[in-house]
Amino acid sequence: MRQYTQHNVRTATPGQLVVMLYDGMIRFLQQSKAAMERGERGEAGLKMSRAQAIVTELRCTLDMTQGPVSANLAAVYDWWTGEMTAARMSGDPRRLAAVISGMTELRGAWAQIAATARPAVETARPVVGVNLAG
Repeated sequence: MRQYTQHNVRTATPGQLVVMLYDGMIRFLQQSKAAMERGERGEAGLKMSRAQAIVTELRCTLDMTQGPVSANLAAVYDWWTGEMTAARMSGDPRRLAAVISGMTELRGAWAQIAATARPAVETARPVVGVNLAG
C-alpha cells in the first residue's frame, strides 16, 4: 500500500497533490470527530494534529504574489486552524463538522481544477527562413 501511495504522489500533478492533501485532511478530521463523539480525546487530538499539519503545509506553500485567491485561501486555512483548535479545547465535534463541510466543498473545486485538461504547449522550434537584414 505504501509503495502504491508513493507512486501516486510521485506521478501526480500539482492539482492532484492538493486534492490528495484535502482527502487526507477530511479523513483525519472525520476520524477525530468520531473519536470525540466516543469520548476519546487523546485519539481525537492525534487525528486532528495530522489534519492541522496538512492545513499548515497548504498555508505555507501559498504564493501570496498571485493575487486575491491566495489571500482568500490563507484566510480560509487560518479559520480552519482556529476552529480545529477551538474544537480541541472545547471537545465539541460540531465545530469539526463545519470545517469538514468547508474542506469538502473546496476539495470539489480543486478536483475540478485538477481534472481540467491543460492546453498543449508548443515546443520551441528553430526559426527558419527569416530575413533579419530587412
